[in-house]
Amino acid sequence: MSPVIHLGLASLLAIAVAACSTAPAAPDLSPPPPRRLDAKTQLEYGAPPPPPPGPRY
Repeated sequence: MSPVIHLGLASLLAIAVAACSTAPAAPDLSPPPPRRLDAKTQLEYGAPPPPPPGPRY
């Protein structure tokens, strides 16, 4: 075989190895942060319940 064919096959092998060696980043599976309470959210989902009464004395 000629050196051009060897060089071509070696470059194809190098490209294939480089393409397979980089893995995609893992997706972020953590839950999203809780929504802040604002006027629109309270109108859409209802106001949160009031806090329980504390001790009287």
